[in-house]
Amino acid sequence: MEITLLTVSLLLGTGLIAGIINTLAGGGSNLTLPALMIMGLPADAANATNRVGVIMHTLVTLRGFSRHGKLPLNDAKGLLIPVLVGGLVGSVLASYLPTTYLKPILLTTMISMSLLMLLRPGVVFPSAEEQPQVLVRWGKSWWLLVLAGVYGGFVQAGVGFVLIAVIAGGLRYDLIRTNALKIMCTGAFTSVALALFIWRGQVVWVPGLILASATMVGGLIGVRLALNISPKVMKWVLFVMTVVVSIAALI
Repeated sequence: MEITLLTVSLLLGTGLIAGIINTLAGGGSNLTLPALMIMGLPADAANATNRVGVIMHTLVTLRGFSRHGKLPLNDAKGLLIPVLVGGLVGSVLASYLPTTYLKPILLTTMISMSLLMLLRPGVVFPSAEEQPQVLVRWGKSWWLLVLAGVYGGFVQAGVGFVLIAVIAGGLRYDLIRTNALKIMCTGAFTSVALALFIWRGQVVWVPGLILASATMVGGLIGVRLALNISPKVMKWVLFVMTVVVSIAALI
């Protein structure tokens, strides 16, 4: 793999856009994974290296949401335990299973999320009058978070949509706080996955760190946008992004 001005520009450009997208919705890895593979990384190494940018994006965006009082931590423990359990399982699967499973799983998940948002929006998006619910251990939302962690640990791409569906749909948080909690959960299972990938020597650090620098900037821009976009516009952003990611998975 050769690091050139062109490949650095590709990583910085896709990383910046992905950082914004991942803060507002999800699916940024559908840009960064192909960019890493264009550089010559095999799919498993690209999947592992991509997590460097994801974890750094998580750190800066959580700080941004927290500074504006939009990171509710009262349910943090209940959210993190199931996604960490799922993330460990998913990362083991990603590290050992053939990469041919990635695309069909991504495609099935994204099309399902698109149809859910279009046909049953009330399931995903709470009304302004609804109050957040308490996460009950071993309840339906708990197990859905485990499955979201498995998916995120395995493929990463599009996991933001899955977490939004569970957190906003199951626990009825508004979309700003849902995005903050989504990023917190993403950071949790990504840290588990990244640790495993580092241990197995699958992370290529130079492109990973270049990508991370851009996703951090994109994350800061995304936080500012998330705080100023109306909930109605945000719903359409989420729907359009799920459709785009679905189309990208078909190509």
